[in-house]
Amino acid sequence: MEPRNNVTEFVLLGLTQSPFGQKILFVVFLLIYMVTLFGNLLIVVTVVVSPTLGAPMYFFLGYLSFMDAVYSTTVTPSMIIDLLYEKKTISLQDCLTQIFVLHLFGGVEILILVSMAFDRYVAICKPLHYMTIMNRRVRFLLLLLACVGGFVHAITHLLFVYNLPFCGSNIIDHFMCDIYPLLKLACTDTSIIGFTVIVNDGAVCIIIFLLLLISYAVILHSLKNLSQEGRRKALSTCGSHITLVVLFFVPCIFTYVRPPSTLPIDKSLTVFYTIITPMLNPLIYTLRNAEMKIAMKKLWSSIRK
Repeated sequence: MEPRNNVTEFVLLGLTQSPFGQKILFVVFLLIYMVTLFGNLLIVVTVVVSPTLGAPMYFFLGYLSFMDAVYSTTVTPSMIIDLLYEKKTISLQDCLTQIFVLHLFGGVEILILVSMAFDRYVAICKPLHYMTIMNRRVRFLLLLLACVGGFVHAITHLLFVYNLPFCGSNIIDHFMCDIYPLLKLACTDTSIIGFTVIVNDGAVCIIIFLLLLISYAVILHSLKNLSQEGRRKALSTCGSHITLVVLFFVPCIFTYVRPPSTLPIDKSLTVFYTIITPMLNPLIYTLRNAEMKIAMKKLWSSIRK
């Protein structure tokens, strides 16, 4: 006889049970979220309105920043609001929705990073054919593939967990809904689903991470053919991309490349790649990109007038 699903909502334990700690975290994460939205949307607006940022690299950077703003919004506002309440609950339907949306935009962001790596490879290794290869059609095709790939990644998770029975504990030791904490509460054998998570998240992250590192190694090896100024500019751009890739992928790999389980460090890692990294992205790209800083100064000057 199949176990009956009598759980309609889950209780989230959050990051801390201390009332004082929750107040501190409320202020900290509210500031982080405001900086994340402002920084990423500023990049989006700058890319859209600045005629000097028409290169394909800035096309992808604009969409990456937009994804960062949306990706952070999937988790951060609800977590901030929960910090004001002693009991933090989320309905089963909202929990499944959060998982789907989180993995949707996370998947799209990962594939945009792949597109950006391809863009840098063409720009540095095949500079004479750069605008021909990275034409408008190719850019939108890569963006479309990123969206489709993110959707397939997210819907796979949703299909596997949608009909899971929950008939026991409804307490999730996390500040959000995610796959492994949810599988831990299911009243059935979830070993097969856990394996699909390792493949769909962990293995995919490792493969893409290694491919990105190899591609940037090839790019850096090709820098010897550039002038000193071209080498400096390429190193600055690739350095930004590599930093972002490491910050995003390493926590994800540690979280998902293991048998289904929950560890105390998982909450801290999730905070890093869902909240901290989207905030750091604007800083990483603007502080190391002269063209972006000049465009932002011009935008600010036009606003003040």
